[in-house]
Amino acid sequence: MADEELQALRQQRLAELQAKHGDPSSDPSQQEAKQREAEIRNTILAQVLDQAARARLSNLALVKPDKAKAVENYLIQMARFGQLGGKVSEQGLIEILEKVSQQTEKKTTVKFNRRKVLDSDEEDDY
Repeated sequence: MADEELQALRQQRLAELQAKHGDPSSDPSQQEAKQREAEIRNTILAQVLDQAARARLSNLALVKPDKAKAVENYLIQMARFGQLGGKVSEQGLIEILEKVSQQTEKKTTVKFNRRKVLDSDEEDDY
């Protein structure tokens, strides 16, 4: 019985420490909520995309997870508002990828800061 009590105290102390330090992964209700949300996303995407498009999206998720998440959000939003006429094919997914890429494209600019060198030839004689 002492071992069971000791184990219970350890579990309680571990839960207190995790709650104190704000460890969100320890809360089972949050884990269940995340799991349900992922299942809902997967079912919506399964209804919206055909097999080839799903394969392409999963490959994209391996390479660029943030871009894949943006495309998934875009597809789910379109599906919720009824803007999709049927299942999205691979070619349709490629077009959506291009749209998302254009929206999230980073514009790179290079700015040169040239230092002015004091040269005796440039001085004006007053």
